[in-house]
Amino acid sequence: MAERRKQDLPTPALVLDAAMFESNLARMQSHVRAAGKQLRPHAKAHKCVEVARRQVAAGAVGICVATVEEMQWMVNAGIPGVLLTSPLADPRKMARVAAWSAAHDVMAVADHPAQVEMWQRCAQTAGARLSLLVDVDVGDHRTGIACGGAAIELARQIDASENLSLRGVQAYSVSGSHMENPEARRRHSLDSLRPAVETWLAMRRIGLSVEMLSGSSTGTWDIDTAIPELTEMQAGSYIFHDMAYERIGVHFEPALRVLATVISANHTDRVTVDAGFKALSTDRPFHPEPHALPGVRFKFAGDEFGYLLADGGALPALGEKVELLPPHIDPTVNLHTHIHLCRGDIVEEIWALKQ
Repeated sequence: MAERRKQDLPTPALVLDAAMFESNLARMQSHVRAAGKQLRPHAKAHKCVEVARRQVAAGAVGICVATVEEMQWMVNAGIPGVLLTSPLADPRKMARVAAWSAAHDVMAVADHPAQVEMWQRCAQTAGARLSLLVDVDVGDHRTGIACGGAAIELARQIDASENLSLRGVQAYSVSGSHMENPEARRRHSLDSLRPAVETWLAMRRIGLSVEMLSGSSTGTWDIDTAIPELTEMQAGSYIFHDMAYERIGVHFEPALRVLATVISANHTDRVTVDAGFKALSTDRPFHPEPHALPGVRFKFAGDEFGYLLADGGALPALGEKVELLPPHIDPTVNLHTHIHLCRGDIVEEIWALKQ
């Protein structure tokens, strides 16, 4: 069978540079291991079983997921140590997780006493023993119970529940992940996680079984490993990288790009490509960046279209393929169905997403 080449792919398409991907994979795993921590990377960034397999093969202790659907993909593929990092309050979803826990290595989180009661009922019905972490609020007020007494009481409730096992504490700083100033980001992350550390230590002092203190992000990957008590890292975006992290000085290899084709070239100052809102994330205040096209900038032009604008550089010709660096990896990946793993110009493998 003839080799498939990147330039022959129908566009828009996600293309993954194999060498850069492997470099990011090894760099994060090596850094976390050297710090004496464990890595449980977040699959919400890639939504891909094949990526998760490679992360576990490289040394990750498991995978984090954001949704029940993501957990199902990972469980069905035999990925170990799957942690659902989002609290739930839907008994139907909780029943699915509890049922998986009877035969698979899965964990979930809780941030409210009523959730613990719901988890207990679901686990009892499933005839299972479900592992839970206490999700604590470290200042973002998105999810999580208050650190200190409230979190400790929730941990006691879990520990006293017949079908639940208390595993630890989850602490994630949303705001700290993308702070632009590196020193401010360092201070914010350390300060925000300190109450979680104190709460975790207090739980241990009273004899609660909380071996895990799980959190962190790609944005603080080289900060949080200095926290002695933190046992594991949940970083996710590092594996592909994006412009949001690059702009704040968090440097990994820009491994994942959106391949597009120049489909209209009737103006001297611009050409049009077939990648727009439906191919690239739009949740950042800046646009995607053309890869290896100096003096050319991208501007969204609709659902299916984008402009490449001349800004001192040469525009690509009609029919030419270009690669675009996404502003935000997670929602960009969510817009596609496959990742094309490329070594140079050769498509080595095609990986399904969201299944």
